[in-house]
Amino acid sequence: METKVAVAQMLSGADLDLNMRCVRELASQAAKQSAKILVLPENFAMFDSAKLIDLAKSEVRTSFIHNALSTLAEEFGLWIIAGSVPLFLRSIDKVTASCLVFDDKGELVSRYDKIHLFDVDVADKQSSYRESDLFEPGSQLRVVDSPFGVIGLSICYDLRFPEQYQKLRALGAEIIVVPSAFTYLTGQAHWEVLLRARAIENQCYILAANQGGQHSETRTSWGNSMVVDPWGEVLAIKTQSGAGLVLAEIDLAEVHNRRKAMPIMQHRNKAGF
Repeated sequence: METKVAVAQMLSGADLDLNMRCVRELASQAAKQSAKILVLPENFAMFDSAKLIDLAKSEVRTSFIHNALSTLAEEFGLWIIAGSVPLFLRSIDKVTASCLVFDDKGELVSRYDKIHLFDVDVADKQSSYRESDLFEPGSQLRVVDSPFGVIGLSICYDLRFPEQYQKLRALGAEIIVVPSAFTYLTGQAHWEVLLRARAIENQCYILAANQGGQHSETRTSWGNSMVVDPWGEVLAIKTQSGAGLVLAEIDLAEVHNRRKAMPIMQHRNKAGF
């Protein structure tokens, strides 16, 4: 059975209300195109490191984001996979970068806390990225049972760690989402090749929603949000910067046929690693 999916690219900034209005417009467009799943990028609600922690600690604003996503999911009949939201864990006084999954009834059905934090030096105007200064890493993998298949959750820098995706596959993932904010330089070099590799290695669909464009004087995201099939073919891609949707039809029969013809998991297990 085919399912239409919508992968959202955004150019989020420091204005929460403006970013959330963009989310509403993208959800409306996805529903009009008969999509059943909408994937939002990392930091869709706030793209400003200085304000992320304040956002996380504000119960009013985090509740606003949660309620808005729930309402949109129910209103438009969409499963919404909400890239990442900063959430404050009062018990340990830490903030997580969390992917929230809402079903088409508006119920929060899963949450994944980003495991791999982007502590990297890049030869761009920003120069240094230290997510661990702001966030606490997660420790649990998450897959979600949906009417459209088993969905594995990951966020951005996780993409560089193939063992995480192999474990998601072992947990039953047929579709894996990669909401991201890849920098322009790292995205230009590695974004597509990594996405296609993860799809090929795990014989699954990859839905990759990226930020795309210039956010500030020092920060530019690569964009090129895309959908990749289990053979590593790019089914759809947004090559322009700025907000918009990537739409594609996915079919789990393709996943099952590829896995039957080339039983990678069985071969890996027989090799003992």
